Amino acid sequence: MDEKDIPRNLREEEEEENQSEETKILISSLPWEIDYLGNKLFMFQGYWYYEDVLKSIPNIHSSFQSQETDIIVASFYKSGTTWLKALTFALVQRSKHSLEDHHHPLLSHNPHEIVPYLELNLYLNSSKPDLTKFISSSSSSSPRLFSTHMSLDALKLPLKKSPCKVVYVCRNVKDVLVSLWCFLNANKGVEWGDFSQNEKIIRAENYSFKAIFESFCNGVTLHGPFWDHALSYWRGSLEDPKHFLFMRYEELKAEPRTQVKRLAEFLDCPFTKEEEDNGSVDKILELCSLSNLSSLEINKTGSLGGVDYETYFRKGQVGDWKSYMTSEMVNKIDMIVEEKLKGSGLKF
Repeated sequence: MDEKDIPRNLREEEEEENQSEETKILISSLPWEIDYLGNKLFMFQGYWYYEDVLKSIPNIHSSFQSQETDIIVASFYKSGTTWLKALTFALVQRSKHSLEDHHHPLLSHNPHEIVPYLELNLYLNSSKPDLTKFISSSSSSSPRLFSTHMSLDALKLPLKKSPCKVVYVCRNVKDVLVSLWCFLNANKGVEWGDFSQNEKIIRAENYSFKAIFESFCNGVTLHGPFWDHALSYWRGSLEDPKHFLFMRYEELKAEPRTQVKRLAEFLDCPFTKEEEDNGSVDKILELCSLSNLSSLEINKTGSLGGVDYETYFRKGQVGDWKSYMTSEMVNKIDMIVEEKLKGSGLKF
């Protein structure tokens, strides 16, 4: 029987099986380490991944076809991802969803539902997920919205043929570390080595802050090393500012109006004078504020992948690390990051 005579669904199943076997062989050949959670991390092309996340990367590379009007929200985890997803969605969809609409999607859906991860949601268990439910990019006012925790190095291949807009938020590594530790201990029932599971496990003890700290210092963390991750997007923003925007969490906190307007300009949906006069900037900031999002019923009671939405909202403070780190810890990680970023122009 000729290949063209084989039903399409059977051909796709066979392709996925072959690709899955190739990925298994690849993973078995990779160097690995045990992380602070006791899970295996595999080193692939300069970055660390859990096995199931690693399996999604070939799927993305082979099947994800970016479109010029796509928008990808990128970040290292615990860097302001939830906030940036909400802001991005509210900005690009404000012509469709009024900021004063009592049925605005952000009032009934968590930002992680609205802007799904490529590697943790869409391509985790499929090489060809159904993307038809996303808004068509045939209209510049209705872009498709995706997100990722992958580095830009891992994204370059699928974006090569059709570059799209990528906005990256970076946060001081010390606050990232503290936020991660608090997040993990708020979700002790989640098995982080397997993102496809939905059932919670029982874990009584807290995760070790010292163990997480040492892993960060060694660069052995999911999607890490942290500094290489940040540098990939920093360099991308310098080389191609039309397609890559590098934002700092600290600047978003200090100058929210200025930074949101900057984000809107980058996304080709700048505020008109009429919108500014009508207070649209402040309305978006209020709608997407962590205090407002955390007070919504969906974010008090909802969950996704075993993670309760309420745990995505904590203090969100700049400099919260001062309450958790010793001076020795601070000096150690600051020296490491400074050395790793030397000569790049990127500083914290």
